[in-house]
Amino acid sequence: MAGTIGIDFGTTNTVVALAGDGGPATLVNFPAPEGELFAFRSAISFHAPAERPNERTVEAGPWAIEAYVEDPLETRFIQSFKSFAASESFTETQILGRRYQFEDLLSAFLLKLRDHAGQGLADLPDRVIVGRPVTFAGGAPNPELALRRYETAFARLGFKEILYAYEPVGAAFFFARELKADATVLVGDFGGGTSDFSIIRFSREGGEIASTPLGRSGVGVAGDAFDYRIIDHLVSPELGKGTSYTSFGKTLPIPNRYYSTFARWDQLALMRASRDMREIRKLVREAVEPDKIARLVETLDENYGYLLYRSVSRLKEALSRETAAEFSFAAGSIEIRRHVERAQFEGWIAPELALIETAVDEALAESGLAPGQIDRVFLTGGSSLVPAVRAIFHRRFDPSRIESGSELESIASGLALMGRERDLDRWCRRADLSA
Repeated sequence: MAGTIGIDFGTTNTVVALAGDGGPATLVNFPAPEGELFAFRSAISFHAPAERPNERTVEAGPWAIEAYVEDPLETRFIQSFKSFAASESFTETQILGRRYQFEDLLSAFLLKLRDHAGQGLADLPDRVIVGRPVTFAGGAPNPELALRRYETAFARLGFKEILYAYEPVGAAFFFARELKADATVLVGDFGGGTSDFSIIRFSREGGEIASTPLGRSGVGVAGDAFDYRIIDHLVSPELGKGTSYTSFGKTLPIPNRYYSTFARWDQLALMRASRDMREIRKLVREAVEPDKIARLVETLDENYGYLLYRSVSRLKEALSRETAAEFSFAAGSIEIRRHVERAQFEGWIAPELALIETAVDEALAESGLAPGQIDRVFLTGGSSLVPAVRAIFHRRFDPSRIESGSELESIASGLALMGRERDLDRWCRRADLSA
């Protein structure tokens, strides 16, 4: 099959697009249980009935969610696993008696994605352009490690040419279709794990759009970090954070590390088999407020991570529309309801907003341009809808120059369209498949 496939493997969603020699890029759709969709949830599940442990079923996307909802106790559900792509400390995890490295998780996910696409991906082109963040998520990310892991996983699908391009550059190529004149564009891409920025000059030469990269920057915080702040302020205190336990006559604080796991959705599923989990169970007997620790045990044992994720997402979306909203999380014996003002939420995410603001200024500094020299600003990704995030750009740029939209499709479509560039090496990095 000729042409290029663009894959935006995101922390929250994965989107796939195909582009031939002409015309727009075409999104790949999936006939999911809740209806046809093009944003495929970046989640994977492993299910094995206790009475038949060798009958292992792997699922991905909305089908993984469905498997988890149907049988949470016998299903290992992992989402946001892109977050540890660049982590040297993550070497492997054991799932239902088998060991999986990151590239094993990603290739299993991609194979199920291809299966669910049906005829949409029946014949893969030889070339794939994969989006990558400017800065990977994590405390000390190793981008070379992440790209090697990507390469192994994508090669298993049979691609003969694997290239990587920065995600905001993909979004910029998508946005350039709408330009009526030469323009210098800043693109902000807000994903689940990273916030990335690119500044590109688009001009018309010989009837074609030419593009020149001018500056880029990124930071490993975005929507998932906002989610964690909500959990840290609304949920963790109800699960024992900030309380104490007694040991050998001393009163000691409950370790905060038990709650830092909530910063990474993928880690919640891994924690049930950890040494920390054994310690938490013991604390139920020693805690000053044992009911709260019992709720923590229930949350982890019953794998409430996805239900909690949905509650947090609903609050975040509501606060993007309204100045106040209700947070509601109910699962098993746990019920947490709180009234939240938008100003409170913005105070909670202030550290992340400061990092994002710094990254925007770094992109401007690398380009050598003042804010007034940016003709258009294009914001994409779910967190671009958060008013406090948009305010960062309204403080720097004329609001009439700021646009948003196509929050999920722009990167994958732009990556596929990028395949038409005469000099791909100017925009992409090639994987060495001979190594």
